Amino acid sequence: MNEKILLSLIKEQDHAVRDPLWRDIPLSAPLYELYRSSEMQKLGRIKQLGPAFHLYPGAVHTRLSHSLGVYHLGRAIVINLLREEPAFPFTAEGVQAYLSALLLHDIGHFPYAHSLKDVITVSHEAIGAALIEESGALRSRIEACGTSADLVSAIIDEERPSPSSEISLYRSILSGALDPDKLDYLSRDAFFCGIPYGMQDASYITGKLRIAEGAIAVEETAIASVEHLLFSKYLMYRNVYWHPRTRSATAMVKKAVVALLDDESLREEELFGLDDERFFTLMRQKGDPYALIEAVEENRLYPTVIEVPFDRRLSWPPRERHQREEELCRTFGLKAGSIIIDIPEPISFEATMPIVSDGGTVVEHGQVAHVFGDDIGAAFTKSLRKLRIFSPEVISGTAVIQALELG
Repeated sequence: MNEKILLSLIKEQDHAVRDPLWRDIPLSAPLYELYRSSEMQKLGRIKQLGPAFHLYPGAVHTRLSHSLGVYHLGRAIVINLLREEPAFPFTAEGVQAYLSALLLHDIGHFPYAHSLKDVITVSHEAIGAALIEESGALRSRIEACGTSADLVSAIIDEERPSPSSEISLYRSILSGALDPDKLDYLSRDAFFCGIPYGMQDASYITGKLRIAEGAIAVEETAIASVEHLLFSKYLMYRNVYWHPRTRSATAMVKKAVVALLDDESLREEELFGLDDERFFTLMRQKGDPYALIEAVEENRLYPTVIEVPFDRRLSWPPRERHQREEELCRTFGLKAGSIIIDIPEPISFEATMPIVSDGGTVVEHGQVAHVFGDDIGAAFTKSLRKLRIFSPEVISGTAVIQALELG
């Protein structure tokens, strides 16, 4: 059965989409129609890195190109597994569900990168899965691929029960230590930012993945690739994703949204399904109370007043953070919206992927000699995760920290 599925995957190349990173990306006719769906094309109007183009002008690539890249790498992974793991019970319906999920995994994503991630209570995966279920046109295109919308939704949204070991495997591929999502976004983001830190040896990695106890694993010979990915992730967070200017823009957008949610001028559901332009239009219509959205659009970002190491006492949710910001404005005699507290979300540099040794034995990653122990991962996290105060006003950062009772 695996040979038949493999042959169909290799032969079904009715269309090719050109990509600057991975070159020709082959798609069967049904998958090409799925790619052309309105839900997918909307991703072409959402910048992958949101405000990072203010720092790196080339970073205007979209979630559409990223989704194609994830599909391309994920397809390479399953082709390799079909060859190397003949005992695993792959099905044609399951493989097509997986390929569809690779394309559609980001269709529920919010605009402006991760500015809204900890503001909205529903994950983009859950929104995407619900969208698949509710859109008759999307369901029809998925069914034309030879699979069911329910299976695709189950792969994308891990909060749903897994109907089979095959679907559980696809989940572990899509969200593992060496998943196609990370392999693409680290490489693609580095490429378009014009920096070398994130590029991955994708073709080597996709050929070194195996199945162990029903989940994705990696050959021991590829441990260096895991280490390279983790270090790349650290460098990309330090230089791009969590660069102070990127954090400032993200925090400004987040504050505008929280303020409108707080006074009930905006409902969370109104943010679902938007692209970048529709998001900015909505925010202008709602009346951004601090003119923060306009400032971000024009690259007038709040400078950093002070940054301090993260402290667990600082884990305020967005709405409480908003209240503390306004208290600080009153304390320092500033107009509302003049101070923003930025607290990055938790981040992990752990590699929990099982390792297949040269002799075929499966061991946990921690049992094999490698650079990335828990202490290194913790050190990376500590060096990245900072509390920052942003403000356009000249104020004492030390005084602000003391006013927050953290000094």
